[in-house]
Amino acid sequence: MYWLSVAGFVVIFVGLLLSIGLHEIGHLVPAKLFNVRVTQYMVGFGPTMWSRRRGETEYGIKWIPLGGYIRMVGMLPPRPSDDPNRLRSVSTGPWQGLIENARAVASEEIVPGDENRVFYRKPWWQKVIVMFGGPAMNFVLAFVLFAIVMMGFGVTVTKPTVSSVSKCVIPAVEAAKRDCRDSDPATPAAKAGLLPGDRITSVAGKPVASWEDATRFIRAHGAGAATIGIDRAGRGMTLTVDLISQDMPLLDDPGKVEKNVGFLGVSPTLVVERQGPGYVLGQMWDMTERTAVAMLNIPKKMVGVWQAAFSGEKRDPNGPIGIVGAGRIGGEIAASDIPVESKINIFITLLGGLNLAVGMFNLIPLLPLDGGHIAGGLWEGLKRGIARIRRRPMPAYVDVAKALPLTYVMAVLLVVMGGLLIYADLVNPVRISG
Repeated sequence: MYWLSVAGFVVIFVGLLLSIGLHEIGHLVPAKLFNVRVTQYMVGFGPTMWSRRRGETEYGIKWIPLGGYIRMVGMLPPRPSDDPNRLRSVSTGPWQGLIENARAVASEEIVPGDENRVFYRKPWWQKVIVMFGGPAMNFVLAFVLFAIVMMGFGVTVTKPTVSSVSKCVIPAVEAAKRDCRDSDPATPAAKAGLLPGDRITSVAGKPVASWEDATRFIRAHGAGAATIGIDRAGRGMTLTVDLISQDMPLLDDPGKVEKNVGFLGVSPTLVVERQGPGYVLGQMWDMTERTAVAMLNIPKKMVGVWQAAFSGEKRDPNGPIGIVGAGRIGGEIAASDIPVESKINIFITLLGGLNLAVGMFNLIPLLPLDGGHIAGGLWEGLKRGIARIRRRPMPAYVDVAKALPLTYVMAVLLVVMGGLLIYADLVNPVRISG
């Protein structure tokens, strides 16, 4: 129904706004802890919708919900030749003029008493903590959301207990198109007398603790006679099975085929089990690796988004989406016929994945992303550490203002990417069904 689609869109949209707000709190809290003067905490960009001042900080919401920021005094250091509290603009070229004008604007927020409260004067490790706080908050949120799903709702896992026994061997390319025929040979499992409910305990003498173990051992054995240890209604048994070779989908990549592997002909039992924190961390690590690879492929993926937006090509379901696309997926989930518990599960998982992606994206070591400031802080720490070891004078603060030309180019690219994603999400959205 239409209202369910709208509700799903709103749930994802509000979830993203809350994630953005908490991301900025991840910056705000350590900044205030380290006595950096913060003048603004804002969710969104553009004109201000609502704001309230608490102490020295203005807290508010802006009309364009595509991000957020906190404004810290003294983000840009003065030139070494300038008084740190009285910056002057000296233009020696178009980019240099832009840099010095940015310094001048930054200096206007500095008032008497801020000398030790400006961001650039803080120790390098404090700068790193402040800038890493935002992505760290996203990672914490992702862990909490995934933990709710995996530890609260549980996840579907395969058990080495036979759920069903295939009656006949059908080539993989035909399996989805037809049932067994009289001319089809019986599966090794059917010939050996395996039954639903049998728990596989060993394959060719190797103990089996999971369905994955059983699958790997059977495939690795290949064609030929093999002993299968089972537990049937509490009674241990050993069956001799004449395995055959088949082409099967790869376990780690179902889109690829593994040639001539051992085949038994049984399906596992699927159960929903609640997991522990270690399982959540392991899954997050795997998802982080996949997200990092996806980040490296963003330029290539954006070409696909462009083609989908303007050439009508099918949208890559594994490609990037914007806030509109995420909301539309939320609407599609809400309007589906799946149980309410499953919808909640998917919503939480989706928000967890989005937080993980936002955290990873912000760690890219380019300004204006958090990773650019983190890289600057680490570079400053390295230079000062070397100077300390070599007993040299402390080097000046890392001048992130010199990277402003690249920052503006990156900002334009991010705006263009965001606009393209919004347009593609409207005219050719990613759909989870059909």
